[in-house]
Amino acid sequence: MTESYLQVTTTTESQDHARALARQIVEARLAACVQVMGPIQSTYWWNNDVEITQEWMCLMKTTASTYPALESFIRKKHTYETPEITASEIAMGSSEYLEWIGKQTGSSAG
Repeated sequence: MTESYLQVTTTTESQDHARALARQIVEARLAACVQVMGPIQSTYWWNNDVEITQEWMCLMKTTASTYPALESFIRKKHTYETPEITASEIAMGSSEYLEWIGKQTGSSAG
């Protein structure tokens, strides 16, 4: 069976938290790469009101088989009550890059 690859997204309240989370995720081999972007402006409903805040986005490259552990890790380390944790399948990519993701996350597929 061929491995599936994902791009997982979460946002944090600060650059420091995003950088720390990124490093912890990569060190734990739960993602091959985490890109930290920001600041970004987020507008959303929270507690029956519209909130507008500055956040930092983490984009993680991982495998579908690693996703459950990555999600659990993010939930444990995140400061938000309900953190954004979404995943999108990487439909296409260079075989070398996808193989690299698999190797970095411990997947034997490539």
